[in-house]
Amino acid sequence: MSVEKRNALGRGLSALLNDSENVQSNRNNVSPGPEINNLGSVNEIKLADIEVNPFQPRSDFDEQALLELADSIKLQGLIQPITVRRLNAHSYQLISGERRFRASKLAGLTQIPAYVRTANDQQMLEMALIENIQRENLNAIEVALSFQRMIEECSLKQEELGERVSKNRSTVTNYLRLLRLPPSIQASIRDGQISMGHAKALVTIDDPTKQIYLHQHIIKHGLSVRKAEELARDVQRAPLKKEGKQPEPVSFQIQKIQDDLASKFSSRVKLKIGGQGKGTIEIPFLSEDDLSRILELMEW
Repeated sequence: MSVEKRNALGRGLSALLNDSENVQSNRNNVSPGPEINNLGSVNEIKLADIEVNPFQPRSDFDEQALLELADSIKLQGLIQPITVRRLNAHSYQLISGERRFRASKLAGLTQIPAYVRTANDQQMLEMALIENIQRENLNAIEVALSFQRMIEECSLKQEELGERVSKNRSTVTNYLRLLRLPPSIQASIRDGQISMGHAKALVTIDDPTKQIYLHQHIIKHGLSVRKAEELARDVQRAPLKKEGKQPEPVSFQIQKIQDDLASKFSSRVKLKIGGQGKGTIEIPFLSEDDLSRILELMEW
């Protein structure tokens, strides 16, 4: 593996894997027994002897993309080895490369080239998360969730996380801020309805109600990122209509119901509960079209 290829993996991953400067391929010299070559080399390991990494942060894999990779593997072989750790004489656990592992199975391979590493569970999680972050087809929410897991489960500060994934702190912060958006907007980012640029504009708005309003406006009118940024500044400056009396604080259970309903209807929902368990549900709408959308969700 060339230095150029190794650098493409990112400084954090290369440091974790602790690659030597000269990695020699031993694909053509496979030992029939449990002997494993130098840990800096490539070893051929039976697919049946490998179990998947329980810390893999990504559970969904595009079936069509896997089939295309499998076809490529049939023609050219697997160019980039996976990384595993050895559990015992004939058992290994996947550290990184689950997509390649799955595609190799689809391609009908019985053995797969692999680096064999020594790693504890903390290192395995960090390796899997870093590899996940470096995928080109991740959506912004997937990246943000991986960042959050690295901070919480690997006890990293934002600066340390930035070093691991070769990104500056402001980039890391921008992704993490997406997780403060209402669930309905996060789902929209995940599903590709709005871009990272649109999401960054929405994050600048403090009030969730205003965020949801602008989010709907962006989708309905197909707004550009620049236009969304302009409207976000206007919406942020616009004062909220205040009633004469401030509402009483709601319980955790009521707040949870309100949040779930707000996510379902992409609109602010308010529950008012009086005596004897009676009350009302308020779902505001912005236009007749918005009312029709809400009624459809209610299967009216």
